Amino acid sequence: MDVRGPDGSAGDVDYGSIGSGYAHYRRPDPRIAQFVADALGGARTVVNVGAGAGSYESAAPAVTAVEPSASMRAQRAAGLPRAVNAVAESLPFGDGEFDGAMTLFSVHQWSDVAAGLREMRRVTRGPVVVLTCDPALVRDFWLYEYAPEVLDTEARRYPSVEKLAASLGGAGSVRAVPIPLDCTDGFNEAYYGRPEMLLDPAARQACSAWSFVDDGVRERFTTRLRDDLDSGVWDERFGHLRGQACYEGSLVIVRATPQGQEEHHHGRT
Repeated sequence: MDVRGPDGSAGDVDYGSIGSGYAHYRRPDPRIAQFVADALGGARTVVNVGAGAGSYESAAPAVTAVEPSASMRAQRAAGLPRAVNAVAESLPFGDGEFDGAMTLFSVHQWSDVAAGLREMRRVTRGPVVVLTCDPALVRDFWLYEYAPEVLDTEARRYPSVEKLAASLGGAGSVRAVPIPLDCTDGFNEAYYGRPEMLLDPAARQACSAWSFVDDGVRERFTTRLRDDLDSGVWDERFGHLRGQACYEGSLVIVRATPQGQEEHHHGRT
């Protein structure tokens, strides 16, 4: 199955429309990259599905990138290998071709999550690593008080960790990933202690959930957050986050290994 938008994008977002500044705002954070590398467990050959502009591909020695969006493929750095133009649900690789597989901030955009994960499992001998957000936790972030429509959208789009684990099969774990205060990867929770960043329309555009809400929602959000920052109301309620070294929110790694392989990764399940 290969259902594409005008830009070649698969799933529910057209990166030809919103992806122009993605690589600038969504730069891989080395501390999150280390969590991904640990989860891959030393896998040498890794397929990166929904690879985008190539974030976190330093997590393994040899990465084969898969990315359906022409806009995102064009933003890949010169030193990265060219991405294969394909979708998760139909990977053009043989059974067990890779030591490991990863998909990062992508699974919620696929048209058929279960089919895509089954494909990742099919082409992978070892661990499959999914960096995603737990939809049960996304509304716990302060942004919910200012733009509930955005986080309601995220909660609807992200598959449950139970669905991810069931689709992957084998032995699994779920591990919370703490987000550093100066996180360079600009998803919504990365700005937990830097609320001013979310007043920047380009920063918001790099978080795909904002593309699902209308101009009225964005204008109300901007007005209210700016007013609360100017008056000190935001800092009265959430100012402690400005000095908090890490934030444990909805960001998680779901990891699965084939049945029969010993599971060494510590997690919640």
